[in-house]
This record gives sequence, structure tokens and C-alpha cells, in this order.
Amino acid sequence: MVAAEKLENIDAPLRHKMQVAQSCLKRLGRVVVAFSGGVDSTLLLYIAVDTLGKNNVIAATAVSAIHPNRERLAGREIAEKFGVEMVELATGEMGDPQFVANLPQRCYICKRHVMGPMIELAGRRGLRAVVSGTNADDLGDFRPGIRAAEELGIVNPLIEAGMTKADIRTISKALGLPTWDKPSSACLASRVPYGQPLTQDTLSRVEQAEDVLRDLGFVSCRLRDHFPVARIEVAADQIALAMEMRRTIVERIKATGYTFVALDLEGFRSGSLNEVLPPQTQAAAKPKTKTKTS
Repeated sequence: MVAAEKLENIDAPLRHKMQVAQSCLKRLGRVVVAFSGGVDSTLLLYIAVDTLGKNNVIAATAVSAIHPNRERLAGREIAEKFGVEMVELATGEMGDPQFVANLPQRCYICKRHVMGPMIELAGRRGLRAVVSGTNADDLGDFRPGIRAAEELGIVNPLIEAGMTKADIRTISKALGLPTWDKPSSACLASRVPYGQPLTQDTLSRVEQAEDVLRDLGFVSCRLRDHFPVARIEVAADQIALAMEMRRTIVERIKATGYTFVALDLEGFRSGSLNEVLPPQTQAAAKPKTKTKTS
């Protein structure tokens, strides 16, 4: 396999993890990869194509108001580069009152809407399973969506292999994947505080404002919607740059619909809106999945 040749220079434990992920996929034979175009799912798609052949793999991407268009287009380019079929599936979470209420179990509800069409696609096309790029680090975070995926029978080869985010980046770099240093991403709903209803207008406003930040050179960033306040998180080492560009940022963010623009001095961190959740709520959402390797 091509991957084995490219990974000769990484350490033995990482090569072993790759072998475990490959063994998981071989066991399944033909799969749908839940594909977002991010670092995790891109590596999983590469491994699946390398292990099973492109005719035994479909990349399935969820399309709805909560998924940034920029990410979808980037994912399409990657799938084309890998020579694998990519199927875009419209998902119905925005039509679910429980989802748009934006309560802490929002991700659980969303995952069922996203994975359902992918499971149906696998059934129609005669593929054995849907596989996800969820990694070992995700098990320690507030991720109710992982519990939903477990209930639906989604397979997680990277978790089975015990791959962490750092492992995934190291392997991706060795393989020459363009996503190896791509910042972590998440759906646009994660930018809206719990209890604030999700609307098409809110999600569109957030997407436009984050596009402004990225176009200005802020790669790792989030725009948290406390409407009419936009709370900006950028990487800690870019806070000084944000202050230098203050006038430009304020002008362009206000043009997307916000009245006030604030810079979070703690900097970018994934899941910052989870910080307000009580410990018992976070504990209840911890998945049961365990890694099979150390």
C-alpha cells in the first residue's frame, strides 16, 4: 500500500496505529466515510481508499445551514484529488424543533439527522458500514454526538487505533495530506450560546463574519454569536495582530449585522461555550467508546 511506503520514517507506535485502523477497514470491506474535509476525516478517507480501493469507498458530506460552504468546497477538492466519489446529502436538523431550541444535547440530535442519510446511502449502495473520523481525544470532551453515533452503529477506526489529534497530524504530514496543519473545525451551531434559538439568519451571519476573519489571515478563529455582540476568538499569538487590525475588523464584522465587536483575551479554544455547562451535564454526555490500543 502507498501509505506504508510513505510512513517508513515515523515511529513504530504510529505505524502500528495505522495498521489497526487499516485492519478495522479491511474487516468492513466497503464503507461510507462521513467526510467533512477536516484533518480527521481526510486522513480516514485516505486510509480507506488506500486500504480498500476507491471503488469500495464513498465520501458522504452533510449539507445544511450549519455547515460552512467553505469547508464543503474544500472537501470536494480533496475527494476529487483522492479519486473517490463524493455524495452531498441534505440533512434535516434545521427542521427539528428540538435541534433549533439549541439545548446542551443539540449535538446528539444533530448527529442522528446527519448519520441517518449516510446509513441509508450505505444500504442503497451495498456498503457495509458508515465510518467516522472521531479520534481518541474526542472521548474526553463534551460530545453528545458521539453517543448518538454509537447508538446508530457508526464505526470509528481512528478510535479503535487509539489515534489522538497529534497522531493524526503527524501521520497526515508524513502522507503529504494538505489538511495536516488545518485548524480544528466544527459546525456553525457551536458558535451560538445554548438556549439561543438557531435560525438561518444567525448561522448565515456567523458564517459571513468568520469568513471575514479568515480572509484577514486569522486561521484559528471563532465568532461566538452573542447578538448584537460578536465575540471574537483568535489564536493567542494573533491577539496582538487583531488589536493592530482593530478598525478593519470592527468595520467588516459590523457589516455582517453585528452592533458590537469584542475580542476575547483568552484566545481561541474549541468548545468555549461548553464552559458554562454544569459538570453533571458534561459527564452525562461522555461516550462509552474505548480505544483498543494504548
